[in-house]
Amino acid sequence: MTGGWSFAFSRRWFGYLAVVILFAIACVGLSQWQFDRREQARAEIERVENNWDAAPAPIDEVLTGYGDFDVDDTWRRVEVTGRYLTDDETLVRGRPFDGKPGFAVLVPFLTDDGSVLMIDRGWVPVGNSQDSPDAVPAAPEGEVTVTARLRAGEPIVPGRSAPEGQMATIHLPDLAERLDEPTYTAAYGALDSEDPAVSEMPFETRRPAADEGPHLSYAFQWIAFGVLAFIGLGWAVRHEYRMRNEEDPVVQAHAERQRRKREAKGPTDADVEDAMLDEPVGRR
Repeated sequence: MTGGWSFAFSRRWFGYLAVVILFAIACVGLSQWQFDRREQARAEIERVENNWDAAPAPIDEVLTGYGDFDVDDTWRRVEVTGRYLTDDETLVRGRPFDGKPGFAVLVPFLTDDGSVLMIDRGWVPVGNSQDSPDAVPAAPEGEVTVTARLRAGEPIVPGRSAPEGQMATIHLPDLAERLDEPTYTAAYGALDSEDPAVSEMPFETRRPAADEGPHLSYAFQWIAFGVLAFIGLGWAVRHEYRMRNEEDPVVQAHAERQRRKREAKGPTDADVEDAMLDEPVGRR
């Protein structure tokens, strides 16, 4: 083998270096993605803390237009008076609750000013023998005052479909096309209370837990992976150097020190197993 470090400047090792650099860049990108996810989670926690217990406001003070919604108003309570358009009730599928599959009950609410706000009245489970609820609690009839927490509408998810009378996501523009009245298409309301109230209700929307998730630890793990890749490359270069320079006194001295350390520690489990395998069959 050729001595010295000249091998490290070969095309092969430059290729290894390029792979490690690309891997490290990917790790940095993934760590930044996790940092961004953490910031999004922290922003959502802050919105809940700022808006959950705030007093209800008239809807026109929060939603300045049918297609406008400020994400910082998420979970803010608004109060509207009008009536439910129960004939246009829709079930939104794929809504787990406490680990159970179910539906969100979405009902258009016609306010006194003639506009429509979609209200998520809560969650109902799938049926015992069919992919639809066994029963859906009815919304109150006549004039109702509703307090609801605003949430942003959802996009269409490609490839996800729903049968007649159901929706795959809360895509508000699709719902608006079914109605004759002007409809808010950027936000809907998660029901907080109704007056008058009814005795039988879907399960209510819960306050989100103040949990930012493991994103910070994942971010540091990706950074560590990127650093370890360079450490591993350095170890590999050093290992090949020692193989190529077995006659070098410095390399021989290092090998001797390693041998003495192993002897001082005693035989490892692997050494014992190797010795047993090397014994003649009759002496085992």
